[in-house]
Amino acid sequence: MSWPVLWAGVLIAALLWPLAWPGELALRDMLVLDSPALSPAALGTGDLPARNAPQDGLLALLGTFLPASWVARGLILAGAAAGAAGAIWLARLQGAGRLSTLASLTLVLWNPFVVERLLQGHWSLVIAGWLLPLIAAAALSGRAGVAWLAMWAASLTPTGALFALATGVATGRGRRWPTLAVGVACSLPWLVPGLLGGGSASAESAAAFAPRAETHVGTPGTLVGLGGIWNAEAVPASREAGFALAGVLLFALLLTAARRVPAPLLWLAGIGLGGAVFAWLAPGVLSWLVAAVPGAGLLRDAGKLTVLALPAYAAAAASTRTWAAGLVLALALLQVPDAPRALAPLAPQPVAVDGSLVALADGRDVLLVDEPPLVRRADGAVMLNPLGKALSTVESGALVVDGVLVDAPSPRWMSARSAWESGDLAALEQMGVGVIVDGGRIVETAAGPQPRGPGLILLAVWLLIPAGVWLARRR
Repeated sequence: MSWPVLWAGVLIAALLWPLAWPGELALRDMLVLDSPALSPAALGTGDLPARNAPQDGLLALLGTFLPASWVARGLILAGAAAGAAGAIWLARLQGAGRLSTLASLTLVLWNPFVVERLLQGHWSLVIAGWLLPLIAAAALSGRAGVAWLAMWAASLTPTGALFALATGVATGRGRRWPTLAVGVACSLPWLVPGLLGGGSASAESAAAFAPRAETHVGTPGTLVGLGGIWNAEAVPASREAGFALAGVLLFALLLTAARRVPAPLLWLAGIGLGGAVFAWLAPGVLSWLVAAVPGAGLLRDAGKLTVLALPAYAAAAASTRTWAAGLVLALALLQVPDAPRALAPLAPQPVAVDGSLVALADGRDVLLVDEPPLVRRADGAVMLNPLGKALSTVESGALVVDGVLVDAPSPRWMSARSAWESGDLAALEQMGVGVIVDGGRIVETAAGPQPRGPGLILLAVWLLIPAGVWLARRR
């Protein structure tokens, strides 16, 4: 076994060790039950924008015969392995030696973006970020089929689909139109509901999710180091103790090798870093964009854009030589030296769900009148309310950040709540609400389960994309 493979195994084990514990994945935005509901919301056709399609639909479908939380663990591990493969492949394209390859590997797998986003619960976005170097390496090598399959895997989340599409098209070398077609097909589970349902985000949301400066480096320095998540609670202690300085030094060192990085990767890095910095410099422009343009809300968390620089960073690290490569490796680790300890909260938890309520609902839409969207684990960490994943609910989607209403409740939820308060069960039935839970009181109507056909069709199309890629490559 080669040194790069061994080193990749060490890094992956050091980062993902908490996932080996039993339980279900429950931390902030990440909640993966063993048996989530195969609901319209999970399939992207619920009351809110399809921000978790096809991820939630896939997990719910597989959860009918496998523990979905272990499926998610497998996907995260596979994503890390794919990231390692992409880093090694890019390093070979750059003619890297052993130490330079190890440096590239370290930078791809172990960076603030990975750690902070995992702590926020953005596990599928982390997978997408890890896959970007693989997409770039495959496309630059003329292996379009591999690039397309990696794009498909990255499209578990809408933002991942967009970033994978951008990377694939930028590095496609004569296959940009087929790559664009694959990227659009991968986006159908969230693109179609978005086009049919419309909707946009609030201007306040852009400010709430703005990049956040970390100690001693300011916002630009934080972003070039691939950090800067908006939630301070998802930032490792080392980043607030000054270790973010290592990211600025690392960026400066990588710049010395930029001339040896393929131009498409530099363009991607410029778009990603430039877009994130621009969002910080001109927050009003981003606020207008997410409020006025349907679908632009996907980019309201502008710090996510920085991951587009990861393939260029990996190629630059692979282009360094001797002492510089060793310094890149050391600085990459020093950006988040406490990553293994910081990621301990990822450890799965026992999650209690009212099984009798799930059985009573039997797939029908449930109005949870006074259930909070967020609850706390036994250790005090925040997690999503498990009823929202275990049941097919009338989704509120209301989001308050630092006392500011960022996302208003959905129209259907407001109408259902109003009908319940006025005692109009007929209106609730007409809206498709089958069960109402108000404290200890449970009321049923004659409404049956809502149709899942459109969402299942979109999920089926998405699942068939690898077969389509295989057939296309055989022609």
